[in-house]
Amino acid sequence: MTDDTAFAAGFTAERAEASAWFRSLRDRIVAAFETLEDGPAAGAGDLPPGRFELTETRRSAPDGGDAGGGLMSVLRGGRVFEKVGVNVSTVHGALGARAQKAMAARGVPGMAEDPRFWASGISLVAHMRNPHVPAVHMNTRMFWTPHAWWFGGGADLNPCLEYAEDTAAFHATLAAPCEAAEPGRYDRLKAWADEYFFIPHRGRARGVGGIFYDDLNTGDWAADFAFTRAVGAAFLPAFVPLVERRRETPWSEADREAQLVHRGLYAEYNLVYDRGTKFGLESGHDANAVLMSLPPLAKWI
Repeated sequence: MTDDTAFAAGFTAERAEASAWFRSLRDRIVAAFETLEDGPAAGAGDLPPGRFELTETRRSAPDGGDAGGGLMSVLRGGRVFEKVGVNVSTVHGALGARAQKAMAARGVPGMAEDPRFWASGISLVAHMRNPHVPAVHMNTRMFWTPHAWWFGGGADLNPCLEYAEDTAAFHATLAAPCEAAEPGRYDRLKAWADEYFFIPHRGRARGVGGIFYDDLNTGDWAADFAFTRAVGAAFLPAFVPLVERRRETPWSEADREAQLVHRGLYAEYNLVYDRGTKFGLESGHDANAVLMSLPPLAKWI
């Protein structure tokens, strides 16, 4: 992070560029997912191809003024996707006391003097109809305060029925932008994901991992933004081939049972531990958009 206030204050163009990129990535993903819905899918019966429903979201400002918002795009009950959300948002305002304390604990300077913030990003969670097709999560984001800026993001795969070759392919595709940016970065971000997506009360990970990073500020905004774009651009090549490989695999009621129980892990993690969920709710963003990640159905044993 940087404490160069004058430099950060001139970030108007950079913030606009980042926000526009997240929106363009959202548009590409939504189009690709609707194309997947048009194809064959085991267990879909006579269901028509699903389409995204769009809802404008707003952040609540304490004084009732403009605090930004975004676009929630959700497809429910599709042939391939039982539920998938692709959300983008650009919000701003002043952090509350708890959020200020959390940011200061992470090393963000100037929180006590000036708690203003700006944040923009894309967040995606897909819960699949076929238990052989893995669930997936991806997000990339930029955060700015008058004293600091940084990027974060990543993606992780959450199969209920794991195929080793799918896991390997997903990781290999995500490794490419990491190693292009810096040798050894993939190993670090993979280890970070393994730690971040671990469920302590279950003593296990919620899936088979991926990459995760936060607080990325090397001092070179253009380079850090380029890496964040590369991570976002790698998502479709990492995930779509897995959907195409497994979408026609027949599945049983036992497979469905395993899927619903595994979704319980996902729900537990997001409600208890996920930092993005906590920040979204505490900062006053639209609760439906924040909780979009929850599965449509889940089961506990």
